[in-house]
Amino acid sequence: MGVQHISNESGRQSGRWSRRGILAALGAVPAGAALAGCGSSADASAGSAGKGATASAKSATKKATITVTPVSGTKKADFTTPVEVTVTDGTLVSVTVAGNDGSTLSGTFNDARTKWTSAKNPYSGTKYTVTAKAQGATDETVATFTTKAPGETFVGYFTPEADSTSGVGMPVSINFTHAVADRAAVQRAITVTAEPEVEIVGHWFSDTRLDFRPETYWASGTKITLSLRLKDVEGSDGVYGVQSKDVTFHIGREQISTVDLSTKQMVVKRDGATYATYPVSGGNAQHTTWSGIMVISERFKQTRMESSTVGLGDEYDISDVPHAQRLTTSGTFVHGNYWASTSVFGHENTSHGCVGLHDAKGASDSSVDGYKFYESSILGDVVIVKNSGEKTVEASNGLNGWNLSWADWKAGSAV
Repeated sequence: MGVQHISNESGRQSGRWSRRGILAALGAVPAGAALAGCGSSADASAGSAGKGATASAKSATKKATITVTPVSGTKKADFTTPVEVTVTDGTLVSVTVAGNDGSTLSGTFNDARTKWTSAKNPYSGTKYTVTAKAQGATDETVATFTTKAPGETFVGYFTPEADSTSGVGMPVSINFTHAVADRAAVQRAITVTAEPEVEIVGHWFSDTRLDFRPETYWASGTKITLSLRLKDVEGSDGVYGVQSKDVTFHIGREQISTVDLSTKQMVVKRDGATYATYPVSGGNAQHTTWSGIMVISERFKQTRMESSTVGLGDEYDISDVPHAQRLTTSGTFVHGNYWASTSVFGHENTSHGCVGLHDAKGASDSSVDGYKFYESSILGDVVIVKNSGEKTVEASNGLNGWNLSWADWKAGSAV
């Protein structure tokens, strides 16, 4: 930009131009140019700080990203691992996992609250909805997945029946439909508790049978609760349980009957007092009756007894044995007998191994001993046989675990 020459002849003061005059002649410098061309080091620093603040703000406002495992939409998710929820660029505020069966999965956060893990695995064959929220987020993240069904399964059939009342000798006996390889895992998934409280221990008789009992007979009036938490427990390779339920049963009055085959008498005690005494006939010399503690496991007003079913050929076949109560799986009963002379009972042991009481054909005569004893008995009552000339019955032959000492019983536990 040129500066117009001004002659001295203008009458103005000669010599140096004043600063005000120079500025007036040059005109005002544009503000933008002044800032750009004359910025000091302090001005530059202020500009850099402004850019950094903008970047930090962008970083601080990154959106939290929540990830759910199994992935949302999975149709055949694994049920043998926990559910996990993680977040990046944030922290988790809440996580809920609900199944379409009404169940929920609880869980815990890590210290940083960037990860949540379910305390238990999800159930098989169940649809789950996961709802999670991160700190500062306005919306929740919702994911769904469905777990696959197990390929092969097993269940446990239990004795006694739910809501039943049994005698003081009744163990809790569970028979599994598939052989159990991981006994510890299965036993840990089953608990038996009692009111009043008493120590109860499980004992494996085989890979398909697990019984529970206290050290001594149950107390009269005891309430017993069996809790099965077998669902998705892997009993054997690839074979999973399906039950998750609680059942209760009760113990009634105490009745313990002692059969002495040397005197051929049975003394029945009810709550410690003698209730009745009956003459009986036990197994003969060739077919002695098991000795030991036995528990009534089945009851029939009338039933057929055939010798071929217990390995005795065709020695007998009686279609209407009255008042039969099973003592062993192998075929020992205490039952009524109408075909033997009344003189036999209390004097001779003539049976093929059972304990017989005088009875009447048709099982309807209330005056005979067979009828009376049957009517006074319930499942779980104890029958003790002594002086039979036979060895003690195997603990697994019926519900007869009481023949094991407490130490031997506990040795059969897997946990």
